[in-house]
Amino acid sequence: MLIAWAVTSGGGGGGGRDDAKPGGSDPVESITPGPGSSGPAISQQPGGRDESDDEDGTGGSGESSGGSGEGSSTGGTGTDTGDPSGAAAGTSGSGGGSAGQQVPAGSPLPECKPSAVQLSLRTKVSYGPDDKPKFELIAKNTSSTTCKADFGPKSAVLTVTEAGGEDDDPIWSSKDCPAAAGPLFLKVPAGATVIHTVDWNRTLSAPGCATPPAGKAGPGTYLLEAKAPGEPVQRASFVLAKD
Repeated sequence: MLIAWAVTSGGGGGGGRDDAKPGGSDPVESITPGPGSSGPAISQQPGGRDESDDEDGTGGSGESSGGSGEGSSTGGTGTDTGDPSGAAAGTSGSGGGSAGQQVPAGSPLPECKPSAVQLSLRTKVSYGPDDKPKFELIAKNTSSTTCKADFGPKSAVLTVTEAGGEDDDPIWSSKDCPAAAGPLFLKVPAGATVIHTVDWNRTLSAPGCATPPAGKAGPGTYLLEAKAPGEPVQRASFVLAKD
């Protein structure tokens, strides 16, 4: 009986240990590292929140830079010659045009016909309290012949009028009292564009070099107009900002 009991207990104990295994401890250990490694893998996925924030910030900066570029002036600056009219003339090679080459009135180049030249006007939208407004006359030669165009202050006339003023009389005109009243011929090559820049120091003017009103143009909105023989009137507006 003792021998039979020993055999039976030994077999039952062995069988009990095998049946009691809940899948074994080894499989559990092999599963444990899975969730631990998945956390870092998710945080390293491309396109996460940090990368999106960086991209958004870069985009915002680019748009801001673009806005700043569009607001800046690229025109050239004329030389201040002490012109009593308050304007100084020059040429510019920026903004899609080339520098205008001055030629004498007796040059063999033919004068540009109105039908061959397209005239346009450009200025900044706003000027700060210490800025000197710049007005750009742009002449595009649409013909196949090089010619000369007169940008003189009495031929290509620029006027500034105060918007919403009591009258429509200009407060400044390039023909009122220019330092040099003669013609200013610039060479306009065939198919090319020439830019002529006039600086205005905000002083007022009066026809025939009469004594103008005292002071300078104050803050406000102004209308700019350009007239040339045979060309449509060109208009633009700008603001002189407050301090």
